[in-house]
Amino acid sequence: MAVSRVHIVDKNFVDFVQGWNEATGFDSLEIPITRSEILGLFESQMTSRLLDFAARSLKDKNQAYYTIGSSGHEGNAALGLLIGEQDPCFLHYRSGAFMVEHLKKDPSARILEAMVMAFCASSKDPVSGGRHKVFGSKRLWVPPQTSTIASHLPKAVGLAMALERSKRLKLELSLEKNTIVMCSFGDASVNHSTAQGAINAACWAAYQKIPVPILFVCEDNGLGISVKSPKNWVMNSIQNRPGLFYFNANGLDLFETVAVSKQAIDTCRKKRQPVFLHLDMVRLLGHAGSDVESEYMSKSELEQMDIKDPLHVSAARILSQGWLSKDKILSFYQKKKLEIEEVCNDVIHKPRLQSATQITKALAPFDKERTDQEASRGNYKIQDLESDGAIKPRHMAMLLNYGLKDLLTKYKEALVFGEDVGKKGGVYHVTTGLQDTFGAGRVFNTLLDEQTILGLAIGAAHIGFLPIPEIQYLAYVHNAEDQLRGEAASLQFFSNGQFQNPMIVRIASFGYQKGFGGHFHNDNSIGALRDIPGLVLGAPSRGDDAVGMLRYMMAMAKINGSVGCFLEPIALYMTKDLYSDHDGLWSFEYPQPEFFVPLGEPRIYFENAKDILLISYANGAYFCLRVAKELSKLGYDVSIIDLRWLSPLPLEAVLEHAK
Repeated sequence: MAVSRVHIVDKNFVDFVQGWNEATGFDSLEIPITRSEILGLFESQMTSRLLDFAARSLKDKNQAYYTIGSSGHEGNAALGLLIGEQDPCFLHYRSGAFMVEHLKKDPSARILEAMVMAFCASSKDPVSGGRHKVFGSKRLWVPPQTSTIASHLPKAVGLAMALERSKRLKLELSLEKNTIVMCSFGDASVNHSTAQGAINAACWAAYQKIPVPILFVCEDNGLGISVKSPKNWVMNSIQNRPGLFYFNANGLDLFETVAVSKQAIDTCRKKRQPVFLHLDMVRLLGHAGSDVESEYMSKSELEQMDIKDPLHVSAARILSQGWLSKDKILSFYQKKKLEIEEVCNDVIHKPRLQSATQITKALAPFDKERTDQEASRGNYKIQDLESDGAIKPRHMAMLLNYGLKDLLTKYKEALVFGEDVGKKGGVYHVTTGLQDTFGAGRVFNTLLDEQTILGLAIGAAHIGFLPIPEIQYLAYVHNAEDQLRGEAASLQFFSNGQFQNPMIVRIASFGYQKGFGGHFHNDNSIGALRDIPGLVLGAPSRGDDAVGMLRYMMAMAKINGSVGCFLEPIALYMTKDLYSDHDGLWSFEYPQPEFFVPLGEPRIYFENAKDILLISYANGAYFCLRVAKELSKLGYDVSIIDLRWLSPLPLEAVLEHAK
């Protein structure tokens, strides 16, 4: 049976304070904050430690569900103090001390109760409403997430870049002009392609003198669960990146952490460039409650980690200064332990979510009446497009181009971006001319990285933009689909609807030509997207429907904060004919301003037919019409359902017509 590390770490701290003497003190270090602020940080460190103990105790009693703690990382309390109330923070899951300290800026916050309710999945949890243990605060701009492999870094970079873009576009968004963005993560996560891509994107932009005010905080405890990080790997792989300021501090020493963190934050705020703050830390109590460290670490290694406990260092610093006595420290520690026990005893009796309906309520809210009104609200006239020839029947690519022009006109906060969408107008010319009309501030090219493209969208959407990113091919989405699954589509769920990142991801999709491209261009793989809870998935087969669906998805994003993918069939972009060459039956006039295609409404062809029902979408719907004509020659009466919406599927309509 494994020995409880909680008991060992707890006893070690008490013994250290009781046994402290001047010989174990520290030289003085100038720090840029007051004595009372330092003492407040030390209190937050001890509180976070005791909350970790409580989480494991509750888990042992089957009263709580989450035991990844912050023990050994309590130095991040310094950032909780120094980061501003209007600085968005995307946090590592070991940010307990940060949140305890940061929440002191919110007079309404009931810090202990909020933390324990998160452990216990109480429906009264002010962040997720009982859906998961997350750190978050609407008032303090801490969007909750459960990112474990640095998947939150791309959106942090995206938000930082969007801050500066909003200034140039003179949009009144929700943050102050000198705001910076902070995101924290572990040393093992630095090696993940998502982190590397995000850091690279920030440096790529800064290299071109594009402002990216982001503070990357790497909390380096030397371990990725059981895998040790190579010594000095993080420092040597990061510190010489072009466009990136690098700072390093001993995160175990609260005084040094405060001093260096202040420099890093000030540099980021003043220079408006990416800054990497590397904090050396230690992991106590294992990765989580189920992690038995003795399986991969020796007794002496564990003892060496215990000796590095940051609470020991903070206590020694404060005792050396004569700011608190041993008795004062231990008295606070014991009183806080009892206070947390009382809170736990109260919280375990609070209600929890009881049904799937309650749990999923915040996933993808939908106000149909308001969305319909928004979709039909055009601020343009069909005559305005006459000069472009839009009133003539056109193929899908051209109608989509007009539709995007309308949306960019209607929504001043809308952005179109992706690889090649600018001057080139996209591989299939769908965005041709948009940059000339709306400028490079609203229609722009990105670097070649799908995770970054989607991260830019998520971050920009956090502060009020309505992004329309383009992914060049459906096959390329799979390089970055966790940005949709784990980040974009989950935000309203984990924040109980307090945060949104609305967007429409346009994707050139499906099989389209013979003998070229193979698996990386001709892709029909939509299963991964349909598996994403809350994601809206549309797939038009004809140009007028494409415009109507795009209008509706944008209205959903505006009104409901929805996240959608719009799968545009490449094979039908330029298709003008249906049954024979030059019949022009697959070319359509640009739809009137009030036209839209409601979510879940399919298009029905020949709905009174009696013999055969064909159901398909996109390319398949087009071919069904051709097949139906041939079957009619054989005497069969054929009806066709073009689904149009793939998630959620219009199953009720399908069943009704199948009868």
